[in-house]
Amino acid sequence: MNESRSRLADYIAVVIVFLMGIGAVMVFSAGANLSYEFDLRRFYAFPALRQIMFFPIAVVVLLGTSSINYRWLRIRERWWKSPVVWLLAAALALLVLVLIPQLGTEVNQARRWLRISIGPASVSFQPSELAKWTMVFALAALCSEMGPGIRRYWARFIPLCLLIGLVCGLIVIEDFGTAAFIALMSFLILILAGVRWWHVLTLLPGAAVGFVAALFHSPHRLKRLAAFLHPERWGDTVAYQANQSLIAIGSGGVWGKGIGEGVSKYGHLPEDTTDFVFAVVGEELGLVGTMAVIGMFILFLGLGMTVALRCRDRFGRLLASGIVLTIGVQAALNIGVVTVVLPTKGIPLPFISSGGTSMLLSAAAVGVLLNIAAQTGGDAEDADLLPPEG
Repeated sequence: MNESRSRLADYIAVVIVFLMGIGAVMVFSAGANLSYEFDLRRFYAFPALRQIMFFPIAVVVLLGTSSINYRWLRIRERWWKSPVVWLLAAALALLVLVLIPQLGTEVNQARRWLRISIGPASVSFQPSELAKWTMVFALAALCSEMGPGIRRYWARFIPLCLLIGLVCGLIVIEDFGTAAFIALMSFLILILAGVRWWHVLTLLPGAAVGFVAALFHSPHRLKRLAAFLHPERWGDTVAYQANQSLIAIGSGGVWGKGIGEGVSKYGHLPEDTTDFVFAVVGEELGLVGTMAVIGMFILFLGLGMTVALRCRDRFGRLLASGIVLTIGVQAALNIGVVTVVLPTKGIPLPFISSGGTSMLLSAAAVGVLLNIAAQTGGDAEDADLLPPEG
């Protein structure tokens, strides 16, 4: 194992564990408000306590997946023995199941969760999160297998677009933001894989029509867009959350009010433990805290792209790029929403926002990135390092 690559993997692991630790602290702080009376006998019922529980589990998942040879995830000659094929099938099945009223759980007027009862506890699972990461892995594997053939419009590009459309179509029914994000990341991976630019451009008219249709399908989406463009007209309604986010960040100043000393969590800022936890970071840790979090994401991007550039294996290069871009772009979008640079949309901040599904799956993906960093790689070595098909 190359020593420099091993150190690179260690640096990435430290950055991610740091982000998860910050997330556990800030979610606990945001969740520790007057509306909750903590009862340790109902530990799992409180988001703040759940996040503390997920933190060590995510670290174990991170280390566990880092020990799995990433080449095992490639498309095999016998495709039915490829893990990503079954992962994709499972993701599609779960996306269908969550839309069934008797099975899917509706929260905030959206049916995005499957809830499983385990004794006195109830575990929620978000299939769209699994679908997001499945598309990163599946597209990296498929594009790697196709090689230069991906430039063929009808035989390769269009089938991949149909797959992306199927996954996004199932998600957009209840979650426009996640569907748009998956579509964005999918086409970024296709571009990195070498598709022709004019192939992508041919999809723009259809994408524009779909975007407008999705907006008009839900009046609330139109109101959010209008509130972003004219916040002064919607300050007490649709733009309330965005305004409170700016107030929370601004009140923190340079050094912040101190952990646990923020007041936005006392009913002023909705979704303070999930999509808008970065505003709580700004209020309690100030400009210094927010810049530290942003700096850690930038450092992760730099380290991750170094892994991708050093990898000589096409599959590893595409997979590493997809993992790094997914986390980096999602972080940028969330911070953009919280700072009102972008319209409000429910996209969590990776490793920091409350949510077990997101944290565990993201940790697993980064674990794979660590394995790519730790491998010497090389096209000539690929066949020897794949597990036998027998």
